[in-house]
Amino acid sequence: MAGVKKTDIVIQPGKITAIIGESGSGKSTLLRLLYGLLSPDEGTVLFKGERIWGPEEKLIPGHDAMKMVTQHTDDLNLFAKVWDNVAAMLPANDLAAKQQKTSEVLKQLNMAAMADKRVADLSGGEKQRVAIARAIITRPQVLLLDEPFNQVDTSFREGLQHDIRQIVKETGLTVVMVSHDPAEVLSMADELVVLKYGEIVEHGHPKTLYKSPQNLYTARLLSNCNILTAAEAGICGVTATKDNIVIYPEWIKLKLITKTKSWTVKQVLFKGFYEDLILEHNDIILRVTNEEPGKYTEGDKVAVRVGKWLEY
Repeated sequence: MAGVKKTDIVIQPGKITAIIGESGSGKSTLLRLLYGLLSPDEGTVLFKGERIWGPEEKLIPGHDAMKMVTQHTDDLNLFAKVWDNVAAMLPANDLAAKQQKTSEVLKQLNMAAMADKRVADLSGGEKQRVAIARAIITRPQVLLLDEPFNQVDTSFREGLQHDIRQIVKETGLTVVMVSHDPAEVLSMADELVVLKYGEIVEHGHPKTLYKSPQNLYTARLLSNCNILTAAEAGICGVTATKDNIVIYPEWIKLKLITKTKSWTVKQVLFKGFYEDLILEHNDIILRVTNEEPGKYTEGDKVAVRVGKWLEY
């Protein structure tokens, strides 16, 4: 398990904070520290000014005002219905309230249609919805999500993310999630925390971090960027003063009508409504976003113009 070094982090209430980093950067460890599943060797983890007790001091680890959902759904009752799995989290002393709350949560997560299905008959993404429903039905103040969408098909992922955002907006729930998927956090989070070797290297709004990352590490995490030396960048028409030049694929424009068509299209990668083109010139490889699919084929000669770049 990766460790977390000396770290100061303040989680904004009523917002979605995403912790992102490479494998082994300490993301899950930080989440477990926040929940109280681990105790820090030094320092204190506080919730609303009060210390979060670790497993050495608390019989059942985990803060009572928080719930954690991981990518594993082992604690679900596979042979019970979805409704019963979710309702089981509430006490049975007020059956009318139990019925109402279960209905509300299933509706919030667009699960009403699957209420009578057995969990064993659900897809991985549907099971994940059940796990999240079980977590939020007890009205926690903080929901911790550890790689929550790993098992969720792409088609369902966006809907689930939207539903969680809506719940945050309606209830003021605070969400802290760990992810390695840039597309996931850029569209979902209000705040990004970038972790490297157990340390926070930068944090801020996703749009700010994407457009103007302070670190090469962050740029590499958040985009499928081109990383060139100053000399290589010069061949692309970029005059740079630092060693590492980052160019996002969408910052490169292609020109066909020019005399200096020195780049060769080596690969055309179909991405749906756009393509990624892999270009080569003088052993330099560039990835370029093409928003006009079908315009270029392998072997075409093109010229490039770089509109923006970052230097590190």
